[in-house]
Amino acid sequence: MKRKTKVTMNDIARTAGVSQATVSLVLNQSRNIKLSDDTRQRVISVATELGYDRLPAIHAPRNQEEIALLVSSLQSFDPFIDAISQAREAAWRNEALLTVYDYGDDVELALNIIRQLEKRNCIGIILASPVTTLVDMTAFQDCTRIPLVLLNQRDPGSPLLPSFIPDDYANAFQVTKHLIACGAKRIAHITGGELDGSLPSATGRLPGRAAAGRFCHATTAWCARPTGSSASPLPPPPPCWHWMNARTPSSAPATGWRSVAIRRLAVNGIGIPQDMLFGGL
Repeated sequence: MKRKTKVTMNDIARTAGVSQATVSLVLNQSRNIKLSDDTRQRVISVATELGYDRLPAIHAPRNQEEIALLVSSLQSFDPFIDAISQAREAAWRNEALLTVYDYGDDVELALNIIRQLEKRNCIGIILASPVTTLVDMTAFQDCTRIPLVLLNQRDPGSPLLPSFIPDDYANAFQVTKHLIACGAKRIAHITGGELDGSLPSATGRLPGRAAAGRFCHATTAWCARPTGSSASPLPPPPPCWHWMNARTPSSAPATGWRSVAIRRLAVNGIGIPQDMLFGGL
């Protein structure tokens, strides 16, 4: 059976008799450049006829539904900002607005925001943390009729509260298994925080790494170091760095630390991946 060809903006532009830039402006609902209603409608009609699968949603001008994202601390680095942008776009595609609040880890402020949301057409609340953590949700019990979920955090005392957290065990298992499959025999594990496993992410990543070694029956030499430590105690340097940034509140973003590590390797004449494999979470 012939595979269906994906419709592109260029296809729409040719059929509608406009530029690709015009199609992009219409489909992204941009109002920065003035376009006639006739042009906008023609582009939408052609896109519909051709089967374009990313058509903008039709939004009601009044009583717009809202999804609120309450964050304990807003961060200005990726992937955090990119995640918020993706959430905003997903909400808009489903005919809802995403509003973002930074409550500064102040429970009373968060409760006041939720009380204000009760007065609006809010259909859902996401209570999020930039750092994977454990929380006590006692203060939030029965605080709202609006559906509420936790993101990047969970309350052990509220197992029925919907919570979305990364599977650090599985992630560590997969990246370690991949590095071993690539031939790594000596792996330096660089964490983003302390080595005592006090961070929720560390409690999953460290066992996941060890389980991958057992699964692969690997005789792998491990060297664990917190961020900023030198890998030099392993003479010569290990042929693989396993980077797991736990992203503590005081740490730099993982992408920044990885860049520092890569530059340090380059300064010492160590190439990636020729001389050393480099993986990270």
